[in-house]
Amino acid sequence: MVSRDTVGTALAGGGVALFVVMLLVSAALAPSLGSATGTDGSRETLVGSQGGGPGLHDYGSVYLVTGNETTWRLADADSYFDVTQLENGSVMAGFMDSGYTDCEPYDSPCVRTGFRIIQPGPDPEVLSEYSFPVRTRGNSEVHDVEKLPSGEYLMTDMDAERIFTVEDGEVTWQWNASSFYEAPPDPTRTDWLHINDVDRIAENRYLVSVRNANQLLVVERGEGKYDSQVVEVVNADPTPEEGPRRGDPDVLEKQHNPQWLDDGAVLVADSENGRVVELHRSNESGEWEVAWSLSEADGVSLRWPRDADRLDNGNTLVTDSLNSRIVEVNESGETVWSYRTPRVPYEAERLPEGETVGGQRYDVDESADELNEIPVLSLLLRAAKSSYPLPFWLSEIHVLLTLVSFGMVLSGGTLYLSEFVRRRRA
Repeated sequence: MVSRDTVGTALAGGGVALFVVMLLVSAALAPSLGSATGTDGSRETLVGSQGGGPGLHDYGSVYLVTGNETTWRLADADSYFDVTQLENGSVMAGFMDSGYTDCEPYDSPCVRTGFRIIQPGPDPEVLSEYSFPVRTRGNSEVHDVEKLPSGEYLMTDMDAERIFTVEDGEVTWQWNASSFYEAPPDPTRTDWLHINDVDRIAENRYLVSVRNANQLLVVERGEGKYDSQVVEVVNADPTPEEGPRRGDPDVLEKQHNPQWLDDGAVLVADSENGRVVELHRSNESGEWEVAWSLSEADGVSLRWPRDADRLDNGNTLVTDSLNSRIVEVNESGETVWSYRTPRVPYEAERLPEGETVGGQRYDVDESADELNEIPVLSLLLRAAKSSYPLPFWLSEIHVLLTLVSFGMVLSGGTLYLSEFVRRRRA
């Protein structure tokens, strides 16, 4: 008769072997993210890189990729975010950096955030900067800025949870999220709404991404400095009176960088759900529904995508942040170009068009709203990937096999120890 310790040893050894073989085989068979692919060397892609390190708050940079090569790079801030090429060829970029001494009302040294105007070229340099101090490096940054026809700069403020315009260093208008959402006592002390994007979609109409509410708002600007109203909510909460306003996480969850395609269609990086979605407003219900989605490219699942732009050629440019890559796909999801980035990118724009207001709609995909998640396993996988730098190819099946391996080792170890204790007592 086989002893309990022999069975235990076999179980534990089998569990370890299963885990090791799973990793080796999966790594060997995994699709390659590659470096740059595609044959068109004329593509110019402007990239804002959040960087790396703890909290992704180190090694930020702005750079231009021409075809498959980086032609210039500026790496002088903790993090860079949204990037835009202006009409005169200079580059505007949201940023966050530490080490400032002008910090009122906070202690020095401190972090400041805002935007910079950069002169691109072989030796890029910062021409000007607008910034203000914030309490911490985390969840306080200006992620997006846009120059308006009036000459004002429109930007987000994640620290105070507002959008505002500035001209010649002075605030000329602002909308406070507390006028629509129930606010905590001090928004600067918590990651309340995480407003991360604002775009002008029409005269005096701004599309706002409220990440932690899973919603997009259309805010209409009035005549006065504080005059405004919310005129549309994408992914509205059907029962806002019952608690904090939150949209359906199966439609959007912790999204980034929406692009207004037309009055009734918007393209969004649906970050927490690991996909890019095109939402259409239903003619019957008026609700916004998923019409097209992309959850993988080149056989690799998207991992916290944070930007998606519908290009003039009809393709979609995706910034797949935690996979450290930028991919261009067509409507069927086929990859036509990709670039492996050295660190974590936040946003990318194809030049010279940049991110436009208005773009081609894709046809409705009847299966587009299916998240294809596996209960518990998908949740565990997302939590692990958002906390640790795990291989991009890890999937729900790897989570399952890891749990099985752990169970075998635990069971085997228990059998072995119980037999060991029994023999010692005998």
